[in-house]
Amino acid sequence: MKKTDLLIIGSGIAGLFFAIKIGKKRPDLSIVVMTKDKVQSSNTQLAQGGIAVVTDCIQDSFEKHIQDTIQAGGGLCDEEIVKMVVHQAPDRLEELISIGVSFDKNKSGIWDLGLEGGHSQHRILHHRDLSGAEIEKKLIDTIKQLSNITLLEDHLVIDVNTKMKRGETRCTGAFYCDKINNKVKYIGAKTIVLSTGGCGQVFKNTTNPEIATGDGIAIASRAGALIKDMEYIQFHPTALYEENKNPFFLISEAVRGFGAYVINENQKRFIFKDDIRGELATRDIVSQSISKELEISGKECVYLDCRHLDFDEFYSHFPSITEYCKTIGLHPKTDLIPIVPVAHYQCGGINVNKYSQTNIKNLYAIGECSRTGLHGKNRLASNSLLEALVFAHQASDHIDSIIDEVSFSSKKFMLKFNESLMSADSDYFVELKKELQTMMTFFYVGKDFDFEEIVDKIESMKMLTVALLLKKQKITAQLVEFTNMLTVAKIIIGQNEKKWL
Repeated sequence: MKKTDLLIIGSGIAGLFFAIKIGKKRPDLSIVVMTKDKVQSSNTQLAQGGIAVVTDCIQDSFEKHIQDTIQAGGGLCDEEIVKMVVHQAPDRLEELISIGVSFDKNKSGIWDLGLEGGHSQHRILHHRDLSGAEIEKKLIDTIKQLSNITLLEDHLVIDVNTKMKRGETRCTGAFYCDKINNKVKYIGAKTIVLSTGGCGQVFKNTTNPEIATGDGIAIASRAGALIKDMEYIQFHPTALYEENKNPFFLISEAVRGFGAYVINENQKRFIFKDDIRGELATRDIVSQSISKELEISGKECVYLDCRHLDFDEFYSHFPSITEYCKTIGLHPKTDLIPIVPVAHYQCGGINVNKYSQTNIKNLYAIGECSRTGLHGKNRLASNSLLEALVFAHQASDHIDSIIDEVSFSSKKFMLKFNESLMSADSDYFVELKKELQTMMTFFYVGKDFDFEEIVDKIESMKMLTVALLLKKQKITAQLVEFTNMLTVAKIIIGQNEKKWL
């Protein structure tokens, strides 16, 4: 039986930063990072905006960042967690810089701080509009230099294994699909860290890549972990509208911070009717304002107007956005950019404490798959990468202090399925996935819905997938992902129902 001291599931900023922290601190530990696709395939790679950090203590302050975060979260944030994250931010930033991550500076050699919706001050450190790609690259480069870390690509975790000991549930290992060799295997682990990202692919319209199927939430839920606040799905207000597109291309929050306007078909700004901050209101308010405007007009989209901006400066700050627009025949200097709100970020998730611990012994969660208490019902822009860094740090400190007391389970495991994977039935899952995505999107944007009807539909889809599994006695990556999507969809619906009752 294969085994490792630490199994990290996911390869975004949360998982990789944690691996580096614990790997450097404990070179005696064996560490495996499993990712179901290629290592760079993550939401981190796509992050455009940057990291919110107080670096200017004259104009800005920790207290201002704390209050901006709490206000954006609708008062539902855990204030002690917010304080911890904001106060740690400068130290975590220095750690990123120490591994070579570069952030933009102005001509005077000081940070070129961006402004985004909900922030009262310029405090966003960025690398043009490629912040996530810059961070991910430097994290991957660092990981490859640490000999005690093994990176396994194309390895999809199916489930974690648990056992009862002294009256508590403990995590002891994981079943996974080795997609390279078409095998289902098992790995024992002293500690498992879920850093699997979000669940945007549950929705038809999303900025999330195809891999964002809520795997960590589903895995944790089946293990008995507490899942909280999944009804708070954040819709980003400015995704580039392209018909039948999935995922949608994101137009960064920072573009509005740079001075772009949101206008309707009559080229009138309308968000000020809902909030005096206009385009710089928080994402939930801007998204709701746009949705209201679309309902009134009956149109497919509104527009982002960048034509009044200094284009040389615009291109310098947003080269990837400018280039993508050009590929579809748009030029921000002369054309309006069509935009719509789409599912973007999961504010809830696997409930953890300040050390990233779940209620399952030896199971941790960090990054977007976790619910830390930082975001409340709406995430403040550019707080997500910061949250991942801080909780990766917290988890590494805690695991370092207890892992020597954890032993491997001696229990032998029997696989319930044939080890070889099947590759058929792909069209079947494509159609089911589209049906689920359409239903969940309608649920979030539609006014009339029946909770019982939607849950019944999800259950019928589950029965179809289980029937196929029993018939074939084999597992596919598509089957695992779709099962996870169904599990997450049901949790989202159920937690929304509690909110509406």
